[in-house]
Amino acid sequence: MSAPPARITIKDVAARAGVSKGAVSLAFNQRPGLSEATRERIFAAARELGWEPDLSARSLSNRRVDAVGLAICRPARLLGLEPFYMEFISGIESVLTEHSCSLLLRLVRDLDEETALQARWWRGRQVAGSILVDFHEDDARVPALKDLGLPAVAVGHPSLTGGLVSVWTDDATAVAQAVRYLAALGHRRIARVGGPLSLGHSGIRSASFESTMAELGLEEAQQIATGFAGEEGARATRALLLSARRPTAILYDNDIMAVAGAAVAAEMGLSVPHDLSLLAWDDSQLCRLTHPTLSAMSHDVHGFGAEVARTLFAVLAGEEVESHQVPTPALTPRGSTAPPPA
Repeated sequence: MSAPPARITIKDVAARAGVSKGAVSLAFNQRPGLSEATRERIFAAARELGWEPDLSARSLSNRRVDAVGLAICRPARLLGLEPFYMEFISGIESVLTEHSCSLLLRLVRDLDEETALQARWWRGRQVAGSILVDFHEDDARVPALKDLGLPAVAVGHPSLTGGLVSVWTDDATAVAQAVRYLAALGHRRIARVGGPLSLGHSGIRSASFESTMAELGLEEAQQIATGFAGEEGARATRALLLSARRPTAILYDNDIMAVAGAAVAAEMGLSVPHDLSLLAWDDSQLCRLTHPTLSAMSHDVHGFGAEVARTLFAVLAGEEVESHQVPTPALTPRGSTAPPPA
């Protein structure tokens, strides 16, 4: 009778990675003191050997993990300027404080990096659960994190989130409302400057914009998909205003791009709203500090973040939690919109 295969141990992983057992422990406990290259080499060795730490034997096994994970695929400089995420995170934090819990925030380059990060957080007992944002069509995170058993709440329409508990805003209805408002003012050439089409919510907004324009019998929808930075919004605005079918109104997917668009209009000698109407999304303080103030699709982003965090705590408590929608962004007309020039 052959002997059973030897059990793989932390010593074997250390030998395969060329490090000490202490370094393996640091890597899996997400402690400082290792370079990222060494940490990745250790994880690769563990995967090759099929080894995972024995969570029952670790010091964290008998106490609650007081952290929630959030990974965002954005450049650090853009995240610091983007009002939406600052408000959203502040809403999350308001609930975490009530639970004496911390937010573990990381910026990632892509979904693959986030999937690997979430797996390390969960296997290393760094988080009790995670909040997932910016869903794509057929998002690869969903099956991977379901297989891990990671408790999570998805911020996105259920059509994108693969059966995860979801909290979302009705972007399609909000876009239709914005287009109908501009059409009621008399605009027939309306354009939209949106986020990347790889993002599921951008695709939902784009489809709603196009269908509403067609339903109202307006001129063919003009849309430019771009990033969320001000310079990208400015570039898209300039392209629209230099086109043969110059729009008389533009809807933007965030307030940074709308403010940049107002600057481009002024640079080109166009008056807002007399020559060009502008309508932003999210309605941060930026919209109220411009001149003229920006009309916007307003919603309580802080409250949105708080509701997402409350939903995650319900999931962690083992409650029966259903996906649900928060209030739809509502139109707030201000000085940047008016009837088109005669």
